[in-house]
Amino acid sequence: MKARFWDTAEGKVACHLCPHECRIADGKTGICGVRKNIEGELVALSYGRASSMNVDPIEKKPLFHFHPGKEVLSFGSVGCNLGCLHCQNFSISQAKIADVHLRDLRPEDVPELCRKSTCEGVAWTYNEPTMWHEFVYDASKLCKEKGLFSVFVTNGFINEEPLKKLAEVIDAANIDVKGFRDEFYRKICKARLQPVLNSVELAFDLGVHVELTYLIITGRNDSKEEINDFCRWVAGIDARIPVHFSRFHPDYLMSHIPSTPIKTMEMARNEAVDAGLDFVYLGNMASTDGENTKCPKCGSLAVRRLGFYTEKMAVTIDGNCSKCGEPLNMII
Repeated sequence: MKARFWDTAEGKVACHLCPHECRIADGKTGICGVRKNIEGELVALSYGRASSMNVDPIEKKPLFHFHPGKEVLSFGSVGCNLGCLHCQNFSISQAKIADVHLRDLRPEDVPELCRKSTCEGVAWTYNEPTMWHEFVYDASKLCKEKGLFSVFVTNGFINEEPLKKLAEVIDAANIDVKGFRDEFYRKICKARLQPVLNSVELAFDLGVHVELTYLIITGRNDSKEEINDFCRWVAGIDARIPVHFSRFHPDYLMSHIPSTPIKTMEMARNEAVDAGLDFVYLGNMASTDGENTKCPKCGSLAVRRLGFYTEKMAVTIDGNCSKCGEPLNMII
């Protein structure tokens, strides 16, 4: 499949999908490993090639304010434009196409598979879905035409025009902000921070429902100052954006780093509350109410969660608190 968002420069293909702006020689791929220069044309090698397909609770993405309690048909492929040392899906994100068993899909298969699985929408997840841009767009467009929703679980390292194109067909996105220092991004993720922040702001401005995940890693991005800076940046966009602080567990090339202490997770939540954020969650850890949604105005329990069990308690069909009427930035 011929890729989109590229031109030629100095005898090479110039890919404009993400901020790496790879210049790719004939026969070579970009950093992602799935966009290849074949005789002067950029080809999307992973178009319609699925490594994973599962029915998941939408809370697993995690999305807590978008159709809570519903199931979503999740798809993944291969490839990523980041090189995170702690990646929990490295077996597909860092894999070569030839090394993974892949299922062939057509865009029209996706809404049909949603119907058969009785899911009301699709999630693009597991590996970085930006690398699957052309297929994600084509399939999501067909889903939208059939009244199905599409969600995008992403690292946010994408250029403006490709993101604008996706926003035509994507309803919600969980975007990883992996740290709030450029040094962290360059050293741990092999990327840069600012393009991710730009993507969050642009997706929000384009009307996509946005939730954010910040994985807290001991000694890497866990300082009180850094987390405070992150929280205040989110509040500057909209204090109602849900933020998921996720607890790190050792994996991949950072298996020597211990799991995040509970007290660090609690510190992060306190910093978020002090910064004025309305909806803050603690993930990857046992907690009595760290994943519950409470009304920021009256304190009523709007949605109760235990693991992936979800119960709507005091929320209207319009996504407001049924006790006081406060908007909860929630799509039911």
